[in-house]
Amino acid sequence: VTKEAQTQVTADPAAGALEAINGLNGTSLTEGEVYLFSVRLCDNQTDRDMEYFSRQDLEVLAPLFVGKTGIFDHSWSAKDQTARIYRTEVVDEPGLVSEAGESGCYLKGYAYMLRTAENAGLIAEIEGGIKKEVSVSCAVSGSVCSICGNDIHDRTACSHVKGRVYEGKRCIVRLAQPTDAFEWSFVAVPAQRRAGVTKGYRQEAGSCLEHLLKSLSFGREVTLSPEQSGALGDYLDQLKTGAKL
Repeated sequence: VTKEAQTQVTADPAAGALEAINGLNGTSLTEGEVYLFSVRLCDNQTDRDMEYFSRQDLEVLAPLFVGKTGIFDHSWSAKDQTARIYRTEVVDEPGLVSEAGESGCYLKGYAYMLRTAENAGLIAEIEGGIKKEVSVSCAVSGSVCSICGNDIHDRTACSHVKGRVYEGKRCIVRLAQPTDAFEWSFVAVPAQRRAGVTKGYRQEAGSCLEHLLKSLSFGREVTLSPEQSGALGDYLDQLKTGAKL
């Protein structure tokens, strides 16, 4: 899962930022050597893909993102490392209610980068509002259908379609039980107004690809749903990236 959001150009208001940074990395950085900013990682609102995190999921994600590096365009290369998250928290948004019925909230990450000559341009772009979209990568255990409560990728247990209305209730999907957080990246275009989403369900896509190849080898006609086609495209992109690395 990669979930897009925005940076927030605000220094950490809490005391002990340097202590947290140095404690995380075993360094002895001073105030003049670091630049602090915060990132809106993801929230509990339904996105354009009809998917969302619950507050419970955000609270699980919070500690997983501590220590994770900030890069560019999900390029998993050490030369692209530019910042790191040293603290996270789930922040309430009074007056907002999610489609799932929860009070609005979002996961906020506090990040830092070094004040070096190389980073001066990036810092200026962050403060000037040019670099403000970011995308976070994480893994989840399942995608829970709001209509039946089953995993929407399990077509034997769930026959519902995201976005379709059933007896007056729209089908949305909870990205449930996060298991890992990988990185967060500066990107060009967010997929959502506040916390966009571009996602790939790796296990399901792999299974779908195997099924497709087996069917084609037997000369069978195969029809893929839009969700399966999108998942396959994401999965192939991941394979290409891994092969390149």
